[in-house]
Amino acid sequence: MIVTRRSGPLVLSAALTRAACALLRTHPPGGPARWERTNHAGRRVELYAAPASALGAAVAAGRVHTGAGLAVLAAGACGAYDDAAGDHRRGFRAHLGALRNGEVTSGAVKLAGISAAGLVAGALLKERPLDRLLAGVVIAGTAHFVNLVDVRPGRALGAVLALGAPGLLRKGTGAGLSAAAMGAALAVLPGDLGERTMIGDAGAHALGAALGAAVVAGNGRAGLLAHAVAVVAAAVHGDRVSAWARRP
Repeated sequence: MIVTRRSGPLVLSAALTRAACALLRTHPPGGPARWERTNHAGRRVELYAAPASALGAAVAAGRVHTGAGLAVLAAGACGAYDDAAGDHRRGFRAHLGALRNGEVTSGAVKLAGISAAGLVAGALLKERPLDRLLAGVVIAGTAHFVNLVDVRPGRALGAVLALGAPGLLRKGTGAGLSAAAMGAALAVLPGDLGERTMIGDAGAHALGAALGAAVVAGNGRAGLLAHAVAVVAAAVHGDRVSAWARRP
């Protein structure tokens, strides 16, 4: 039974991700050009892995826990909107600053949507109010963290695999959710490392949300607090780096 809880979501997530990638590549909505992006090295890469990995992780996570699956799906949808909108401003300050000036950026929509999804999932995964709040912070914060490190091929997926692997040693829901995140990551890793595909905001946020839900399922209050502090610190540090990078 324990093996099934781990291998089942992993195999399902990987299989759905591969199938979705193949389907999108064969029948790309809007034409192939709409699914092409330029990576950090100036190479043209495909974005099919973004919605494919989000879908694979969401369905597999949903089989383990409905609330977690919905959070992963919402995080992927918010990330997909940001991918489509093409707003390249980075960091919370940039998006919140635009919001103060009356401009609703795709990043602000993504921040609000993923935060709300994290809180809802946290409420379904935990019973006590403080635990639910911490759970929401962990899920949304982990989604943001994975997207934050997605700056070079393999970085985000490597982080998902490294952080998700210890979760496989746990029992129950946490192990299944870790497997759901890792299955999708493994399915798209070769293309990402080969700079043929990229997971975009949709894939990064979805996989991060699945990973965050696994952390929530496998930890009590002390663990939740430690992880919440870690993801908030990472977000603050990332925002400072983004602000520094924007200086002339």
